[in-house]
Amino acid sequence: MDNVTTEMLEAFDAAPIGLAVSRHRTLSSCNLTFASLLGYSRAELLGQSFRMLYPSHAEFDRVRDIGLVTMAQTGAYSDERMMRQKDGMPKWFRFRARTLAPDDPLSHLVLSFAPIRDHLDGPRLTKREREVLSFLSQGATSKEIAHQLGLSPRTIEDVRARMLRKFEVKNTGELLGRTSYTRRASSKPTSG
Repeated sequence: MDNVTTEMLEAFDAAPIGLAVSRHRTLSSCNLTFASLLGYSRAELLGQSFRMLYPSHAEFDRVRDIGLVTMAQTGAYSDERMMRQKDGMPKWFRFRARTLAPDDPLSHLVLSFAPIRDHLDGPRLTKREREVLSFLSQGATSKEIAHQLGLSPRTIEDVRARMLRKFEVKNTGELLGRTSYTRRASSKPTSG
């Protein structure tokens, strides 16, 4: 290997964010940071479907559907999403993707995962609350969320109101800020 290639591989593995390459939603390469952030070894992840890293099969399919249109139009996509660590615990990430195959966006992607914080602070969320929060972070309205989840808009408003009370905030913007960046400075470091 020449020096440039060696340095690029070192930079890939030492990057302060998780980096991965996906082919048809299967992990074909990742850096050590990505594996570590999720509690896995690199060997445990390579060749696996990204499905194993999502809280549910429905969430795995939903994020594909949301990002696919934008990816096809612009070649890139970003959002904030919850991923499942090896121990089953959720972890929030700022996610970015760029396709290397615009005609078939999911066939070859370069992905980055930057942790938003080490762990979820504050109240625990139910599965439904996590689903609604994920849609809210995408800017979806209650009506849009209700349609995607097969629920009534009133049910979504009830879930949103419950989260506002849990987190002691006044509006959705504060809720998203609180769940994304809650007391980062006071968070206790987690091991692994």
